[in-house]
Parts: sequence; structure tokens; C-alpha cells
Amino acid sequence: MEQNKLTYIKYTATDFSAFETLVFDDDIMRYISGKALSMEQAKNKFKSILTINGHEENLGYFKVYDANDNLLGDCKLERCKQDTSKLEIGYILKKRYWGQGYGTQFCTAMLTLANDFYPNRDIIGIIDPDNIASKKLLEKFGFERFFIGIEDELPTEKLILKRSTVNEIEK
Repeated sequence: MEQNKLTYIKYTATDFSAFETLVFDDDIMRYISGKALSMEQAKNKFKSILTINGHEENLGYFKVYDANDNLLGDCKLERCKQDTSKLEIGYILKKRYWGQGYGTQFCTAMLTLANDFYPNRDIIGIIDPDNIASKKLLEKFGFERFFIGIEDELPTEKLILKRSTVNEIEK
């Protein structure tokens, strides 16, 4: 999938080296897991990503490259684990690309994918409450907070995009 001169490619078994450049960085992972993943955690997470990527053609985890073939980060659109009637959006950017509008492009691509294949499903974004940039980004797309607290021993804020909001924006 190509959008806005960025290329979105589903992770495959040969992509662990790209994945590890993201998850072994404390700054990148601060708002996701609190710190960089260990090798064992990274391997387990990557295995689960490959499983998710194999289940449905239009959902999964995508590595994202710019026009010069630089890995910018990754993003996902998957079924929400707690409620499979909803989708979950997520994204990780390498630190050097923060604040350059790529998060907006990642979200736009994943929301377009959701609208193309799952137009009636609500979409959840799960963030660390201290991640103000991600909160503002999701709110820009119409997401609204419905939970704040601790989940899996981490500070958690959940935002939801009701699909009627997406349809109103596109009219």
C-alpha cells in the first residue's frame, strides 16, 4: 500500500531487524511499554505480529518507508483484543521523525484502510496518558477518551472513534 509517498508493507518473517530498530529504543518505547523491549520480549511480540498479519489480508502491522527507502516506523490496524467487533490503531515512529507530520500520515493511512474494508467498526487508540502528542493526534481525527487508568500494570488511556464521526467528516 502506498499513500502520501510513504510505503506501508506488512511485516514478514524476514523483517525482525527492522522491527528491532524500533522496539530496542527506550525513547521510542517509553509511552508503549515504559522502556525498550528485551530480546525475548521483542521475539515474542514479533511472533504475535506475524500471526496477526497472517490472519486477515487487510489488517495487521505495517512497516513504513519514505520515498528514499528509510524506515520511519510502523503502524497497525488490528481487531481489538478485548472486543473483536472494534478495530485498534497504533503507530511507532523513530525519534528523528517525531514532530514532522508522519504520525498524521500513518493515522490517515490506517483510517483509510479501516474505512475501505471495515466502514462500520469503531476504532480504538490506546496510549500512555502522558503522551500528549499521540492524544492530540487521535483527537484531531475525532477520537474521544472513554477510559483512563492502569491496564497491564501500565498507565493507559483509551480513545474511541465512532464510525459515524468518520462518515460525517468524509461527506
